[in-house]
Formats: sequence, structure tokens, C-alpha cells
Amino acid sequence: MAPVNTPPVEQARSIFSDLGYTVSGDGDEFRAERKWRVVRVTAASESIETPDDGELRCFVTWEDCAPKLRRRLRRADPDYEWAIIEIRDGGDYEVTRAPPSVQQAV
Repeated sequence: MAPVNTPPVEQARSIFSDLGYTVSGDGDEFRAERKWRVVRVTAASESIETPDDGELRCFVTWEDCAPKLRRRLRRADPDYEWAIIEIRDGGDYEVTRAPPSVQQAV
């Protein structure tokens, strides 16, 4: 298993590239673009702070870190649409989307 304190940057870039997105930017945060959609992607370890702004955000993290990040995002209830890609042992991944908010459900 990969170290939990090291963000899965290469895995995040690979996933979005494989999905047909154009990836740009350096570091733990980058842009992934395809057609009209622009997603801010953050490769996250266990110590991620949730951003306050954005439209579409995706956090890519290790399986062990995903539950804590999911709880933090749900408590923060940000104004942007978010998803978490959870990297599992062996390279597989699972996507969790934000639950619909009361405003979105109406």
C-alpha cells in the first residue's frame, strides 16, 4: 500500500487522462478539461483542507483517507459539486459523488 501521507498525484493524472480529459498544471492540484467541463482536481492525503470555492471539484485520495475526507466535505457542505475518487490496493478506484443538497433536490 502507498504511504497515506503522500498524495496520489500520478494516479489522479492517469485516471483523468484515461477518461479523455486534458490535464494541465503542476503539483497536487490541477485542471482536467473535456468539452465544456472543467474540473479542479486535488490529489489529497490525510491532511487536506477543503477549498471554499469552485464549480466542479474532484478529490483523489487513498482508500484509508476517503472516509475522513467524505465526512469533512459533507460537514462543510460547500457550494460546489464534488466527488471523491478513492484509490484502492492494486490500482482500482471507486467514485463517490456528493449527496444532493436540499437546494438541488427542490
